[in-house]
Amino acid sequence: MRRIIVFILAVAAAAAVNAETLLPAGTPQTAVFAGGCFWSMQSAFEKVYGVIEAVSGYTAGTSRNPNYNTYASTGHVEAVQVTWDPNRVTYKELLDAYWHHTNPTDANGQFSDRGSNYRPVVFYVNDQQKAEAEASKAALAKSGKLPGPIVTQIVKAVPFYKAEDYHQDYPKKNPDNYKDYYSASGRMQFFAKVWGQSELVDPAAPPLKAGWTKPSKDELRKTLTPMQFDVTQKDGTEPPFQNEYFNNEKPGIYVDIVSGEPLFSSTDKFDSGTGWPSFTRPLAPGNVVMRIDRTFGMERNEVRSRYADSHLGHLFDDGPMPTGARYCMDSASLRFIPVENMQKEGYGQYLKLFKPGM
Repeated sequence: MRRIIVFILAVAAAAAVNAETLLPAGTPQTAVFAGGCFWSMQSAFEKVYGVIEAVSGYTAGTSRNPNYNTYASTGHVEAVQVTWDPNRVTYKELLDAYWHHTNPTDANGQFSDRGSNYRPVVFYVNDQQKAEAEASKAALAKSGKLPGPIVTQIVKAVPFYKAEDYHQDYPKKNPDNYKDYYSASGRMQFFAKVWGQSELVDPAAPPLKAGWTKPSKDELRKTLTPMQFDVTQKDGTEPPFQNEYFNNEKPGIYVDIVSGEPLFSSTDKFDSGTGWPSFTRPLAPGNVVMRIDRTFGMERNEVRSRYADSHLGHLFDDGPMPTGARYCMDSASLRFIPVENMQKEGYGQYLKLFKPGM
């Protein structure tokens, strides 16, 4: 179930904004990384805190506008173009994530994908990126973690060509097929052997608090209502004006219904007239993750929780000043904790937001 089309069309102009204009402070930066199948690389970088967008594509070949049928024969390599907010994640941290998600000792492909079109390459766009990439590579080599010498190239970026739409976000569009591919690729075994864990390391993620975890799907089906499960786990949307918190005016904070991680405060809540609870800013920015949502033929900014990865709603730029932001959330993804219960539920650090006696 999605937000009604009438409302979406009414705010289409405000909704179709670039993610980088909504992430505060730093000017977005871009770099290109090749590390085997671009499905895996795109999926990996999208999970890194501070990454605005990761796009699958082709680069470093001899032809213009290659496609999936021709790119390998003209020397191109599968790659991802990563755009990030430098105030939330550094290029050095992205390099760290990159090394942890490739096999830097394999020059003839990556894992089960063989051939020069899958070779590992770091493409730098300026001298600073070049210097940081070379320093990062040298540090990794010195660490002795890898089973052989590093063969990953560090070269200057050349034109990047976006891959076909069906390749973009392939793991999200085809989760079962991708899971089978990933499991059989050899990645998990390599990562577990070299790094002691089978999944991507996110060096930029805020510290994990004990208890902010996501239960299994079976557990969630038992503890969540059908609407809460549909919204948080299937990216659904509840009806406007027919949800728990759209007109809640009590003082307190809103946490993720799945994990309990703090998300928003009543001090930033306002009546947007849309029928969904709306906020001008997050209570804990580190617990809010932005993703690109291209449903309904538009490009919108989806809001998800950091640790539970719950779908929360969308971010628009038609809110009140001073932020100009409207975090349009689903009540079904939230749990409200009134100010009088915050201390006993472990959120006492946020009591300073409220006047004594409230």
